[in-house]
Amino acid sequence: MTDWISVGVLAASVPRDVVDEAVMVCDRQPRRSDGKLPAHVMVYFAMALALFAEDDYEGVLARLAEPLMQWGCWDRSWSMPGSAGITQARQRLGSDVVREVFERVARPVCEQLTRGAWLAGRRLVSIDGFECDLPDSPANGEYFGYAGGAGRSAFPKARVVSLVESGSHAPIGATIGPIVGKGLGEQSLARNLFGLLEPGMLLLADRNFHSWPDWLAATATGADLLWRVGASGRGGMALPVVAALADGSYLTVLYASRTRQPERDRILAAARAGHDFDQQRARIARVVEYEVTNRGEPDQTEPIRLLSTILDPVQAPAHTLAAAYHERWEHETGNGQLKTHLRGPGRILRSRSPDMVIQEIYGYLLTHHAISALICRAATEADIDPDQVKFLRTVRIVRRRITDPAAFSP
Repeated sequence: MTDWISVGVLAASVPRDVVDEAVMVCDRQPRRSDGKLPAHVMVYFAMALALFAEDDYEGVLARLAEPLMQWGCWDRSWSMPGSAGITQARQRLGSDVVREVFERVARPVCEQLTRGAWLAGRRLVSIDGFECDLPDSPANGEYFGYAGGAGRSAFPKARVVSLVESGSHAPIGATIGPIVGKGLGEQSLARNLFGLLEPGMLLLADRNFHSWPDWLAATATGADLLWRVGASGRGGMALPVVAALADGSYLTVLYASRTRQPERDRILAAARAGHDFDQQRARIARVVEYEVTNRGEPDQTEPIRLLSTILDPVQAPAHTLAAAYHERWEHETGNGQLKTHLRGPGRILRSRSPDMVIQEIYGYLLTHHAISALICRAATEADIDPDQVKFLRTVRIVRRRITDPAAFSP
């Protein structure tokens, strides 16, 4: 593992030329050639803030300065700025550059031989959200809001919805918004990420994300879907049987919103007869139903109902899809790695203004992607599942070695 770390986590994951391109696109080039803390330095600083969450600004920059010299990103003639100077440099950088860097480097990292990353030749990815506690400044409170209505949360909260590669836990897309407000829920933010899907992916999603427009939008990308929906009898969708399949799953019809019953009956009859129907009014999907035992009380079972665009049980039998869906919990694991192992349990972010909050969160996402990619490469080389490599141990090794100039060779 340490051999992989020795190549330099930050430099290997976020090359200087990518940073420079993002700086140019966002027009953050320095106005003076002798300016301290230029934009490219502050991008690496945003990542280091996530890696050293317990240190203050000056401590983080001190840890980063020597490796930056080795990378040619720090002029030895510069004096170490104080906290106020670092804050001003963060503000000059803004959030756009760090977001642009993330969008350029946040790509899937699992290889064909990576264990646990594929199903029926499709790359497993998932979509889900999490919340971040923020400093209780007037600006953060006004922009992001508080959870809970009258019994509001102690701190403002930012909502983050991310698209994650299941096998590696690496985020490959993210959008950030307030915790309250119309059109700002997880489902609404997730729509910004559908454009990152592509053929050859299988998107896993919990029951919060299903709707007819979103099913159409996601399938239009060419990706396959495996989404949970409400179980029958518990406010779930009515899913009529079009055809029973040998593995215990069945084909059904999903209808466009507000489709009246007479039209539903006509479409269902056409589907059962094998006739064509308007694909903008309905779609065929496959249903897998099963129960999970020992949920909550002893011997209590939880019914699970999944919808998938993989219609052929030969490609993916029902039990395989059921097992694949539970890989969605890898997304929860990845969120926990970011919130607990990087940020620290119960720790709020540093930034007191909305733009700096967004910059800081993208810094966390960049660092999480870098470490996840490192773990994935090492696990693939060792022919083990990346889940078998402990994230916290890797973070501790990276924190030690990032201050060792000999360990880095960008």
